[in-house]
Amino acid sequence: MYSDIKIVYFCTRRDPNSMTHGFIPARRANHYMSYLKVGSIMKVDRFEVARCSSMYTITDHSFLIRFIPPTITDEIITGAHEINLQS
Repeated sequence: MYSDIKIVYFCTRRDPNSMTHGFIPARRANHYMSYLKVGSIMKVDRFEVARCSSMYTITDHSFLIRFIPPTITDEIITGAHEINLQS
């Protein structure tokens, strides 16, 4: 049985100051680790949305983003929203 690794926060497109978090299954973590950098803003496609267990809730969202085998990530270099870290 694999445990999940909680490593990423996501901003929604509608409200860049609103964040939710994502899970990457341990068996897929090595695939994404080279793409994810601290402080970078990423576009994520082909993922699942699931209800967040109260045990894992670290934001006020009731849903989380789950990376699955077809998930694609791409760093946004220009034109990204500025994130207000004080929110």
